[in-house]
Amino acid sequence: MDVGLFLVHVVIGSFFLAHGAQHALGFLGGGGISGTGQYMESVGLRHGRFAAGVAGGSELVGGTLLVLGLATPVAAALLAATMLVAARTDHRGKGFWIYAGGAEYVLANAIVVVGLAFNGAGHWSLDNAIGWDVAGLWWGVGAAAAAVAGAAGALLLLSPRPEAQPEAA
Repeated sequence: MDVGLFLVHVVIGSFFLAHGAQHALGFLGGGGISGTGQYMESVGLRHGRFAAGVAGGSELVGGTLLVLGLATPVAAALLAATMLVAARTDHRGKGFWIYAGGAEYVLANAIVVVGLAFNGAGHWSLDNAIGWDVAGLWWGVGAAAAAVAGAAGALLLLSPRPEAQPEAA
């Protein structure tokens, strides 16, 4: 039903938008680029301010696109990639369940947004209003693949490099 799909897009998109405002802008009690950057370094990422900007920007852009029902597969890829990086860094080694700090919640968020890429934005969306048919199997698979590739790239770029080992004599 289009009402339910619209509700999921608007609410989940708004949550991501608010989270991005915390990370990137320091709104709603967030740390902004500086505070979030320090936190990201504390969970093992290099270039914390850059990482905070990328994560916050992805959440702002992806959340906005999701709320509007515009380019839903792009929104899904941005948001799911950010959640996959969070699962691998912030929630790593804490088990699965969120009550212990595990990745359950961020993985659920990633699955929800990728699921929306398969379904599309529905009748009450900008995608529909401008005649974009960006829904279906291949749009969902593409969003999922882009999310995994984006997360892997971010982790390769931002993870600490192994220290150079001295050569054996």
